[in-house]
Amino acid sequence: MYEPWVLTALLAWPAVGALAVLLAPARWAKHLALGVALIEFAISVPMWWTFVPQAGMQFRLDAPWMPTWGIHYTVGVDGISLFLVLLTTFLVPLSVLGSYSAIATRERGYYALLLLLTSGMIGVFVALDLFLFYVMWEVMLIPMYFIIGVWGGEGRLYAAIKFFIYTMLGSLLMLVAILALVLVVGRRTGIYTFSYEQLMAGLGNLGPLAYWLFAAFFLAFAIKVPVFPFHTWLPDAHTEAPTAGSVILAGVLLKMGTYGFLRFAFPLFPAVALHPAIQAGIVVLSLVGIIYGGLVAMVQPDFKRLIAYSSVAHLGFVMLGIWALTLQSVQGALLVMINHGISTGALFFLVGMIYERRHSRLIEAYGGIARVVPMFAAVLTVVSLSAIGLPGTNGFVGELLVLLGAFQTHPVAAIVAASGVIVAAAYLLWALQRVIYNPLDKKENETLLDLTPRELAVLVPLLACIVWLGVYPKPFLERMEPAAQHFIDTVKR
Repeated sequence: MYEPWVLTALLAWPAVGALAVLLAPARWAKHLALGVALIEFAISVPMWWTFVPQAGMQFRLDAPWMPTWGIHYTVGVDGISLFLVLLTTFLVPLSVLGSYSAIATRERGYYALLLLLTSGMIGVFVALDLFLFYVMWEVMLIPMYFIIGVWGGEGRLYAAIKFFIYTMLGSLLMLVAILALVLVVGRRTGIYTFSYEQLMAGLGNLGPLAYWLFAAFFLAFAIKVPVFPFHTWLPDAHTEAPTAGSVILAGVLLKMGTYGFLRFAFPLFPAVALHPAIQAGIVVLSLVGIIYGGLVAMVQPDFKRLIAYSSVAHLGFVMLGIWALTLQSVQGALLVMINHGISTGALFFLVGMIYERRHSRLIEAYGGIARVVPMFAAVLTVVSLSAIGLPGTNGFVGELLVLLGAFQTHPVAAIVAASGVIVAAAYLLWALQRVIYNPLDKKENETLLDLTPRELAVLVPLLACIVWLGVYPKPFLERMEPAAQHFIDTVKR
């Protein structure tokens, strides 16, 4: 069994690295940040082999933090959070490497914030104390606000403030709900604690209060997902963020919302989450997100904004999978979370790479560039096909499992969601045609440079994951199955 200190190392190391980057000479900042991020990934990788496919938390560490207030430093992972931790440590070094040519000003601040953001993201996925979870949730918000606001595009300030206000509003409501939960359970049991497991054990029947508490958690997580109609911050944040910001935002930050539902909102308030009206309402919102996200993506002139709206559609599948509450659909939802991070992350990298060459994200600015940049065109084609769920790619397995699982409990919803796959094919293939396969009719595109070795180093690991998950998802499904089954059993008890 891997030592319990590993999660603390994953939490602390990026923060230490961020301080080192700030103190180092500016010309070393990106290389030092890459080294820190690669070591972080190296620390996390052995968890894949040492993780035992069973229910319950592993690599667990519990230490008093503020014992007078019932606050402990409690961390651990199961088959749900393991892959999100690994996805985070996998994407961060790629994001650092992908920023080498894009970030030319205030490099030390940028890379330090990226590493600090890593600590916050890991903390959200491993926290088993609600106070620690909330602290990490907020820690993660601040670096992303500055990354968008300082290094983003022309509308960066508007996008950063909108992102901050939306997320802060939801998280403050969640804080009130956490404090209420601690007080209610404390009065009932005599033990005031923020421990997730102890709160679960002492919860009992909360009556009408449960609906209010669930609503607060729901709003915090729904904004982060984002569930329709709380999605309006997302296209602005994605479009204005620097490339690495968009990759981390899509690849990891959006998963915090769906992870929050799986870890906290659903297990703490199962009676509310499974109330027929609430269940039906969330399934409908998921379907609206799938169809609406796809249709709006179809009419976007900006390639980056198109990918941003596609995230609304993909995360709709995750929400449908969670609320369908079958083993297949929950495993499918977890796979879609991982696959979306890989495929959409790769799409944002590709858009960033072509933007550096042409300084335009407009689809109409391109056309026929496959003749000039064949490697770029090939990679964009493969990644786009994975994003629409072509069999043999990672996108297919997750969406198929969600649809199969959802069909058992919500057959009509599964049929409607399946039409979302057709919409996804329409908007991405049409965009692909206009960017790389139409006539090469603009002189500016005739001298574009193809992918550099550094850019290939960013994209090849993502392509390898696309193929691996598409052809052989068994190792992933085996590790997540006990945790997915435990989640279902917990909420149905």
